[in-house]
Amino acid sequence: MRKNMSKLIHALIAFIFLNCLWWLASVSLNQNMLPSPFAVYRHLFTMNPSILWLHTYNSLVRLFWGMFIAVVIGFVIGVLMGRFPKINQLLDPIVYLTYPIPKIALLPIIMLLFGLGNVSKITLLVLIIVFQVVLSVRDGVKTIPKSYYHHLYVLGASQFQQFYKITLPAAYSAILNAIRIALGTAIAILFFTEVYGTSYGLGFFIMDAWGRLDYLDMYSGILVLSLVAFILFQLIDLAETRADKWRKTN
Repeated sequence: MRKNMSKLIHALIAFIFLNCLWWLASVSLNQNMLPSPFAVYRHLFTMNPSILWLHTYNSLVRLFWGMFIAVVIGFVIGVLMGRFPKINQLLDPIVYLTYPIPKIALLPIIMLLFGLGNVSKITLLVLIIVFQVVLSVRDGVKTIPKSYYHHLYVLGASQFQQFYKITLPAAYSAILNAIRIALGTAIAILFFTEVYGTSYGLGFFIMDAWGRLDYLDMYSGILVLSLVAFILFQLIDLAETRADKWRKTN
């Protein structure tokens, strides 16, 4: 309880500090291009909530499916590479050759193959996240001492029991770390992809407001996008706390 209260206080202090910087910048610069935080908050709460919710919902759907598919694929490949050296030797060169490719450069190709809809946007998110999940899970599984599996095998544990008791706890933490690292990049790429071929999404909403010179709308969209990212990071931290407790019990 005390730890949660401390985190809340620190978050509140950071929020106040950032708003003070924002206010000072708005006073120093052109207020039309950089309105004060008070003006943006007032505008945000007077907007039609269904409009922002529609754009937020579409962005969250794309982000969820992109992360979900990437985690499932990355988890399976990462576990196989971590548990079986021959599979690791086979896939290692492929991963290391394709991982450094800037995925945003593939956007025109992906759009040609899958069109301008959600499939192309989700595909790009998957390509960005999946490599980090694969490498994190593989490295997490490879650090498990072989003796752990041997002890359970001697006790008569099945392959599933060995996976559930040993492999999964190690891989779960690795997945969360990979998602935390990839989330910021994924949101930035999602914003970029929503500028093309869609009329819904926070990226579209922000850039459309910018094109209309409606800076209050634009900053309101940026605030909502930041809030979404903050909540997602908090959920990852919560999942990691639960994972630590589960890992200790296992």
